[in-house]
Amino acid sequence: MKLDFLSFDFEKFASEMQNLKDKKGFDYLVTIVGEDFGKEEGLGCVYILENTQTHERCSVKMLAKSQVCGDGIASNGTGETDGQQVAYIPTVSHIWRVADLLEREVYDFFGIVFLGHPDMRRLFLRSDFKGFPFRKDWKFNDEYKLEDDVEPDYGLEYFLDKDGNLQSKQNRLFDADDYVINIGPQHPATHGVLRLQTVLDGETVKRIYPHLGYIHRAIEKMWEGMTYPQTLALTDRLNYLGAMQHRHALVGVIEEAMEVELTDRIKYIRTIMDELQRLDSHLLYTSCVAQDLGALTGMLYGMRDREHVLNCMEETTGGRLIQNYYCIGGLQDDIDPNFVKNCKDLVKYLRPMIQEYMDVFGDNVITHNRLEKCGPMSLEDCINYAVTGPAGRASGWKNDVRKNHPYDMYDKVEWEQCTLTGCDSMDRYLVHINEMYQSLNIIEQLIDSIPEGDFYVKQKPIIKVPEGQWYYSVEGVAGEFGVYLDSRGDKSPYRMKMRPMGLSLVGAFDPMLRGQKIADLIATCAAIDIVIPDIDR
Repeated sequence: MKLDFLSFDFEKFASEMQNLKDKKGFDYLVTIVGEDFGKEEGLGCVYILENTQTHERCSVKMLAKSQVCGDGIASNGTGETDGQQVAYIPTVSHIWRVADLLEREVYDFFGIVFLGHPDMRRLFLRSDFKGFPFRKDWKFNDEYKLEDDVEPDYGLEYFLDKDGNLQSKQNRLFDADDYVINIGPQHPATHGVLRLQTVLDGETVKRIYPHLGYIHRAIEKMWEGMTYPQTLALTDRLNYLGAMQHRHALVGVIEEAMEVELTDRIKYIRTIMDELQRLDSHLLYTSCVAQDLGALTGMLYGMRDREHVLNCMEETTGGRLIQNYYCIGGLQDDIDPNFVKNCKDLVKYLRPMIQEYMDVFGDNVITHNRLEKCGPMSLEDCINYAVTGPAGRASGWKNDVRKNHPYDMYDKVEWEQCTLTGCDSMDRYLVHINEMYQSLNIIEQLIDSIPEGDFYVKQKPIIKVPEGQWYYSVEGVAGEFGVYLDSRGDKSPYRMKMRPMGLSLVGAFDPMLRGQKIADLIATCAAIDIVIPDIDR
């Protein structure tokens, strides 16, 4: 969608955002985009919101004010006085809880502090990192340290005193008698280099602080120095189990901005490929849940059948993990001559196999005991923390982008949005199982009717996007994946920001797991379906 920003007075910003939620029904904060808008406007944020009843979306733009912090805290949060200006905006973390990590991400890369946010620490970068790398005036240097990163045991909270001066105070993260352990970043059950700093009372979880960025590659920063075709190669390396959907969102926002008209053949093939990719991811998901709970046979069944899905895609794309298939204007190449037959054979083969996963693992009494009432989260909390995808639909939230904001052929075929109301890890697993059937239904309806036509709409040798801001999202394998684009009419994006699927899921771990056992943390981490490169980017 092309963004038409709402604008509020700085002093009324927090109350106006509260009104958007309470009076206008915009209860889902999709994402917060930090941006350096240039010398005239300076630093600021773009907020994208959705009304979950009408699915209407709106966007808000707020520019930051700045002043030197009165207590001498440095602009990089290290506690060293540097006398530099600190940019600030009122927090919305008390309105939408997902803003907790989203605002910390903006602070980490742009140095904008959020007044009233209780924990202004870096989220991805080392706490001793100097400067804010996504600002336009930041200069790269190759200096690095081998010393351990000394992490603060407090979060900074910024506020304005009665005279309007910027001040900060320390909020302790731990009590004196708290027992703190690190689960990860080197731990097989965290599905990558995720570190969960966990406060325990015996085996009961009291609090979780996520630490991210161990595999951060600054893709959004690199994009600013690339032409639009060059940006495509990086998306497949995010959630590598959702490579098709990630690139779909990126080419989608560029094509929408350029008003590219795709052929029906392109739309059919993209829809089928997206659903094959969803099957690929969900099969690995069911395998990993079984593996994390110690059920080796359940893992092997899923991995066995995932090979058949990969074979279908590989004959056309040449890849099994990194697909590199969608491009601006269509597809890299037409489908393989055997693609239709292979997909039809896959649908016929896979339907009865899904029931096998339930027979051997999903309906096992041990599985029910481990996953039921594990990591619970209500419908209201899922919306508040932006827990999208199957994890949110397990609590009854009808959040599927394919239904709410249809694209390609999703509004031309019959399929059901899978929701349950158990609000726990058991239902998250079952939603994934049910969604595999729906993916097979979609493929089955499209595969025999792929129309003739071009698989690529030819573009100019140098692609330039008109000036403006756009946001385009798709239903990824674990939730909404979106791309925000700010173009200044050049051959490279001025700012491009991803809405990852997993960042909001990790932010929900703390409310999900308070009062649960350590073993429940492992089971919930498996059932929530996170892939770390998608979070870290």
